[in-house]
Amino acid sequence: MTTPTAGARPDEVRRHNRTALLRRLHVDGPSTRASLAAELGLNRSTIKALVDGLAESGVVAERVPAQRSGAGRPSLLVLPRPYAAVVMAIDVRVEQVAMAFVGLGGDLLGRDSWNLHHRSRDPGEVITHVADSAKLLADELDVVPVGVGVSVPGVVRRSDGLVHEAPNLHWTDVALGERLSAVLKVPVQVGNDAELGALAEHVRGAARGSSDMVYISADVGVGGGVISSGMPLRGTGGYVGELGHMVVRPGGRRCYCGCQGCWETEVGEAALCRALALPEDAPRGAVVAELRSLAASPEAVAHRLGEFTQWLAMGLVTVVNMLGPEQVVLGDLFTALPDQVVDRVRAIVQKQSLVSRAVGGTRIVRSPLGRDAKLIGAAELAFEPVLGTV
Repeated sequence: MTTPTAGARPDEVRRHNRTALLRRLHVDGPSTRASLAAELGLNRSTIKALVDGLAESGVVAERVPAQRSGAGRPSLLVLPRPYAAVVMAIDVRVEQVAMAFVGLGGDLLGRDSWNLHHRSRDPGEVITHVADSAKLLADELDVVPVGVGVSVPGVVRRSDGLVHEAPNLHWTDVALGERLSAVLKVPVQVGNDAELGALAEHVRGAARGSSDMVYISADVGVGGGVISSGMPLRGTGGYVGELGHMVVRPGGRRCYCGCQGCWETEVGEAALCRALALPEDAPRGAVVAELRSLAASPEAVAHRLGEFTQWLAMGLVTVVNMLGPEQVVLGDLFTALPDQVVDRVRAIVQKQSLVSRAVGGTRIVRSPLGRDAKLIGAAELAFEPVLGTV
């Protein structure tokens, strides 16, 4: 938690404390005033003033806990009111767009999704469909969003939401943030999908409490998001996380980026389909079903996914050696990998990564958020500027 600088004006200190308290409730849920004071390092009179002000504004409420412990009057729980601030989250994928309205505290209030085909991937078509669906959902829920977060599988400039390149969508230099903001009449934040997956896992998933973690996801391509010292690692201009384009097999298959032997050519969706003897354009459901069926036969897993496992592990050894995370979270298609594959990858990383050996083993786990990770991350991206203004 950051603290106000020395000499800050009283109103700045109050605003800082109010935002810190609201973020604590938004991320970690209901708490008593006493616990809030202890966690935030504030005295009880300050907490009382903050909670009373937020309650008067309709942002938080207080209630008697469902379960009581001990005698005497129970301490009231302070909890965020979901409809006090609602954001829209949008996850643009290669084959589908998912949308959700999310309330303060992370409550999912309503959602919609639709498939994308070749013609419907045009940026203008996507923006129009988003606007139409957003109006219908907002009317149905009787809410007005105060911010929008968008996840895109591409290289995104965080300052203005320009999608420099999203090759699998065939987008180049799309001013998505500006165009969506003009249509929706609300501030729009746009981020790389894997970066937002990492944010979601850090705030609400497997990496809660981890200050250094890497999120690796496999969809059509492979992407990565990094949390370093508790903060997203974004790089120059926000361009970071293209871990799928590490060259791991010089002279290997040509990647759409122009290189040969990128990691995603060995462990992306197409590579997984080849290993499973499925067409490279097989539906996602068919790939997941085949993986689940395969999991029941350890010998078949080793035979059909042995090479895939080696390439996945090789890339992760490099990632762990470069970034030194305490945890790696596997997302999207990687969550459907059989236990035998994940266990084998974990063992190889532990044996071959100098950094992993030095820290006593890097935790490698599947995402509990599954396919919703990037949607959740988009919501958290939208909430970042909102929590200071509610």
